[in-house]
Amino acid sequence: MATVSFHLKDPKSDKPTAVFIWFNADGRRTKIYTGYKVDPQQWDAGEQKAKTRGRGYSSTNGSTNDGLKLMGETLQEYYAEKRAKGLIPSEEDLRKAIEPQEEVKVEKPELLTDFAAYIDRLNTTRRPATAKSAKTTLNHLKGYSTHSKTPLDYEDLTMVFFDGFTKYLLNVPKLTDNSLNKQVTILKRFLNDAVVRGRTERQDFKRWHWKRREPDTVALTHEELAAIEELELPAKHYLDNVRGLFLLSCYTALRFSDVEALQPSNDKGDRLKVTTQKTRDSLTIPVSPKARIILDRMWAGEIHPISNQKMNAYLKELAKRAGVDSDTDRPKYRAGENIGAVAPKYQLISSHTGRRTFVTLAIKDGVPWDVIMKVTGHKDIKSFMRYVGSTEERHMDAFFSLWNKKE
Repeated sequence: MATVSFHLKDPKSDKPTAVFIWFNADGRRTKIYTGYKVDPQQWDAGEQKAKTRGRGYSSTNGSTNDGLKLMGETLQEYYAEKRAKGLIPSEEDLRKAIEPQEEVKVEKPELLTDFAAYIDRLNTTRRPATAKSAKTTLNHLKGYSTHSKTPLDYEDLTMVFFDGFTKYLLNVPKLTDNSLNKQVTILKRFLNDAVVRGRTERQDFKRWHWKRREPDTVALTHEELAAIEELELPAKHYLDNVRGLFLLSCYTALRFSDVEALQPSNDKGDRLKVTTQKTRDSLTIPVSPKARIILDRMWAGEIHPISNQKMNAYLKELAKRAGVDSDTDRPKYRAGENIGAVAPKYQLISSHTGRRTFVTLAIKDGVPWDVIMKVTGHKDIKSFMRYVGSTEERHMDAFFSLWNKKE
């Protein structure tokens, strides 16, 4: 059995003297210096420790005793582990067992650095647009940190942070409620990933919420769609190319990313077989006679994809030329307040209008909702309803048709 005792090097000294350990085991005594010094006047030889009470004792005696106790326990544990393996530790081994260890600095997780790494992972596993949206959120976080002159850390992500961050997004970048909802959603996805990866245990973010306010859907009427179809344009005109891409979306409900990704291998004659870029859903889409004409032009190289940015800019020009200019109310909400305004309809048209037009006109023409959802790939009625354009004319037609039947 091993025993440990503490002693002063010079008990009669008039100044602090070194404290050493006698370590006894296996019939052998080993002298090990601890690195501590104690004034003999403040040493209790019977208790083998520095005095912590009485007149004139040093305030460091308590921590000295703690250190000596730890050394003794460490020596005995180390010796027991070695003996359990059939080994007898040497004097050098015993001394090394209690040598002070250099403090290992634990790096504090850095939120912004982790977010950048999260975006890198998105670049390899998700669509480019997903990573791009996350990068926008990261830039907003950096902007908020600079604006508030506050470095961001996981431990700071409380409801107080959330209130400050959303206030910043409303007042500085001036985001609408829907845009702000998107930024909060992306931030929460990143923080959930950080929890899963052990970067933080804080989960206040699960209580964060910003209400999304669904805007009125912009969709074309049959008359407006016909005006675009019949607009006279020179052969090989850039707007004719834009019109072909847009009309194909109106006829098939495909997103612009899926239209530009179409290949002849997707064309099965009376239907398209498509795996969507955004959701990776496999869809079967009926090909109407009008869609067939555009598809054949695509395979012949007469219609070709362009960037979404150019598509949206040229669409407004195309719709304006076609006379799609009725005054249209386009609500926008910021902190619940409607800051939208009435504008000519062509100003509100984008590449996504094609998909919304398909849904709205299909419902107006009596196609069952479940059939439309099969074509569009919607899995629940709530998300599907965002694409249903409920216009004044549609309301009036529905009721006049009902009344006429009754009469």
